[in-house]
Amino acid sequence: MAVYGIGNPLIDFLCYADDSDLDNLSLHKGTMLLVDEKKRTEILERMKERKKSVSCGGSCPNTMVTLRMLGCETYLAGGVGNDGYGDMYRRRLSEIGVHDETVSFSAATGTSIILLTDDRERTMNTFLGANRLFDESDVNEESLRKASLFYFTGYMWDTESQKRAVRKALRIAKENGIEVAFDLADPFAVGRYRDDFLELLASSCDIVLANSEEARFLFSNYDPYECCRSMGKLCRIAIVKNGKRGSYISDRGKISEIPLYGTTVPVDTTGAGDTYAAGFLYGYTSGCSPETSGRIASFLAGEIITEMGAQFSVSRAAELSEYIRRTFCVR
Repeated sequence: MAVYGIGNPLIDFLCYADDSDLDNLSLHKGTMLLVDEKKRTEILERMKERKKSVSCGGSCPNTMVTLRMLGCETYLAGGVGNDGYGDMYRRRLSEIGVHDETVSFSAATGTSIILLTDDRERTMNTFLGANRLFDESDVNEESLRKASLFYFTGYMWDTESQKRAVRKALRIAKENGIEVAFDLADPFAVGRYRDDFLELLASSCDIVLANSEEARFLFSNYDPYECCRSMGKLCRIAIVKNGKRGSYISDRGKISEIPLYGTTVPVDTTGAGDTYAAGFLYGYTSGCSPETSGRIASFLAGEIITEMGAQFSVSRAAELSEYIRRTFCVR
């Protein structure tokens, strides 16, 4: 079964920072900030002497890549630039076997400067670049119709063009009986588009994922269990991730508590939510129950935070895929 995703292909610059760096740059720890060219230059200048790793990332792309590594057919749509980073990104998709639905524009490929502090919190500073130009005409209807599930995140609501693209994909999904999964993605995105997101949950989504802070912004409630219950009234499957306390899944109103797998002392939390989404969708599209899919998701999220970066190596993903098949009886 195939998953079609629309997202922001980004080149990730990951480097260590401390609280004084964040204060100096007026950045709020643990969040994603959209930055312009000037702010991106300011951050890079501050961090120019720090060691950096460069890799292909972006929230939805991380999920599509991990899904593909686990054996699921995936499509990734989004905008990249006619530049070296755009070429780098497309090579990565080709190497992994993700169907490349990206469109090249005469603009810079988007980047995300991820600042990792000693407490393993990551602060993302995203320059969308070419992603801002992806529009409804760039959605490949033929490819989308081949999918059993359409996946997108709340980050798409930050540009009108990408919003139009998602709206078109949602119409196609509804017309063709394609299920829809939506990850709220960021608490500040929820704060900006709360009413839109509530409407999306009620009208267009089968599966919705949020962490406890995103859910709190959505329902004005600090209790993740109650948030999951509220979300479960709007969509068939609602998931609220609660950090070290595991997660909750509402399946047609019945709530299951999913335990935390792995360490409570992460090396790097970058991509934990993206990996959780990949694990859940892998289990779900393989025919597992939502509860079992949640356990697979929790296990994979627990694994990705033990290493640097938001994507597994090919060899590590193969090991994890085999373990999942044995342990969770995935066919």
